[in-house]
Order: sequence, then structure tokens, then C-alpha cells
Amino acid sequence: MTAKRTSFNLASPNQIRAMCVLAEVEQWFQNESQAVEDESIRQAVCHVATNLNSFVRFPKRAVLLWQGCDRIAPQGKKQKYHSYPPLIKVEARKMAVPLDARPNGPAIASFFFAEGERPDRFGSTNAWNIHHIYSGKFPYIGRTDSLHAQKNGKHFTQSAGLVAVHPLADALCDEFPAFSWLLRAQAFQNLGYDPDGVFTERRVDDFGFAEGKSTQIIFKD
Repeated sequence: MTAKRTSFNLASPNQIRAMCVLAEVEQWFQNESQAVEDESIRQAVCHVATNLNSFVRFPKRAVLLWQGCDRIAPQGKKQKYHSYPPLIKVEARKMAVPLDARPNGPAIASFFFAEGERPDRFGSTNAWNIHHIYSGKFPYIGRTDSLHAQKNGKHFTQSAGLVAVHPLADALCDEFPAFSWLLRAQAFQNLGYDPDGVFTERRVDDFGFAEGKSTQIIFKD
């Protein structure tokens, strides 16, 4: 019997309510948080947002490790496993970056290539999750969709769209639209990454970068 492809649950009953103004992003987030009715939950979300450096690690550089690589499972398979090209293996050895064949392995490697920090967890032998901030969820105001990096060969291994997140922050990324957009705003401010083209009026390039910004490409398939 043929296995079905893994589906992504991108539906949400809520979206952000106002455009994110970079110059006033902290106030914007506070305003957006008012949509959370429960005061205790709202305070927890705001605490993580106002102490972002304690819960989220961003990469230092923009690195596209493997242009053409994505996480779409082959027909008849539940997950996609990766066989790395020789060039990436050589570069990984130079930088002592571990290569994992599992579905998110190339994205994790890209994060390390970009000098990202991935702290250990407190209650697990695992490290913090490596999260795609553009997950196809929570389209911007006036939009019907958003980049789903895992499905796109120009973005799946793009470090600028990746963060290491504490388990608490990881849950917020999937639950609160404003928190996802807060991370997306930070990625733009850090490295000029804007694949949805919402933070700049100028055209972004084919890799999602604003004018004057670019990415290093390690390997092109």
C-alpha cells in the first residue's frame, strides 16, 4: 500500500491585525498581544518577546547551503532523507559541521555554517530546535499565502530564515502570528531577508534579500 505524503497544517483562525512597522516593532507587538484574551498567557508571550535573546538565537551570516534542496517527501514516502553532495561534505569537514541525513538535517547544517549557536536543552539530551521562521503559516495582511521554506529549494537551507529556539519559543512560533512576524522582522533587520517582500518597498532578489543584501551559496544542485 502506498504511503501518503506528510501534510502541513497551516490553517489558523487568527492573523496579525496591523502592519509591522520596523521603527516601532516593540509597540506593534504589544498592540498585537492584546488579541490574546487570557492575561496570564498574554504576559508569558510578552515576556518571551521582550527577552528574545534568552529564547532565540539568530545566525550571524546568510548562507544558502544547498540550492535546490527541499524537504518534500518523495512520492510514496513519509519523509525525505538526504545524501549530501561531496562538496558540502568537504566544506563541512573544514568547519567541523555535522551532517545529518534526516529530514531537517541540511537546514541544521546551514545554521551551523552561518555560525549559529544551538544551546542544549535543560530537560532533554537534545539541543534547541532549528526552526524555519517562514513556515507557510500566518500570511501578512492583504496576502493569501506566505513562503513555505521547507518546500522551496532556494529557502530550505537558507540560514537567514532559520533560528534556534528554546522549546517555549518554539511553541509560540506556531501559536501566535505576531511572534512569528516579530522573528521575521528581526531577520530582516539582521540580514535583509524578506522573502515575502513586506519590509521594504524595493524589490527583493530571487533569494529573498532586499537591495544591497545577498547570500553566500555553498552548493547549487
